[in-house]
Amino acid sequence: MTQSIKENDLISVQNLEKTYQMGTEQVRALRGVSVKIGRGEYVSIMGQSGSGKSTLMNILGCLDTPSNGTYELNGKRVSELSDDELAFIRNREIGFVFQTFNLLPRADALHNVELPLIYRGIGSKERRERSMTALASVGLEDRVHHKPNEMSGGQRQRVAIARALVNHPSIILADEPTGNLDSKTGEEIMEVFDHLNVEGHTIIVVTHEEHIAKHSHRIVRLRDGQVEEDILLSKNGYPIESDTDPSAE
Repeated sequence: MTQSIKENDLISVQNLEKTYQMGTEQVRALRGVSVKIGRGEYVSIMGQSGSGKSTLMNILGCLDTPSNGTYELNGKRVSELSDDELAFIRNREIGFVFQTFNLLPRADALHNVELPLIYRGIGSKERRERSMTALASVGLEDRVHHKPNEMSGGQRQRVAIARALVNHPSIILADEPTGNLDSKTGEEIMEVFDHLNVEGHTIIVVTHEEHIAKHSHRIVRLRDGQVEEDILLSKNGYPIESDTDPSAE
């Protein structure tokens, strides 16, 4: 289906392909993926191992480049950007949340959250104020000076979310954010994402778990490198019947 451009589109991916060379064999991870994501949307990208969801996530996060097709983020064609411009986008436009938290073990929560601001050259006073605000927004104002080994898994993931928020990014991109957490803590983390989306944040969650995906308002399901399904969800997490692609006009 041809997708028309909307003024509200934050992400526009058209006919995306990605081929890897594995020894003498070529592996087609993505086979003509087209999808649009608007500002303020809450989208889950789903698929089993080998579906292409991790490859798509890496391209959306400007961590990898497609073999063919186009990716526009905030009106900019990503393939035309220099390495420095891509680094700028990764720092300013995208807030990453990873399954393994990726926190500095010897740094406290405040310093971990400050890191993206340090890379931007933000002064210490503003860094501290913004990081304290981000930690408060995820309920960790009383854990500011705790190191990762002094916190639970859920608290560590909250620190990672605060770090993702501190630069006021256009997108929060979460890769299996509950994968290392028990089910109760995982639900608590998803409630944080729910709240952030209500505040207006655009959230993309990459997951293989149905109950996690049902927190979002839309599921893009991949299979063998192609979009198998693109559906809107009701507030109860059930598909909304529609004859049209929800990413199209």
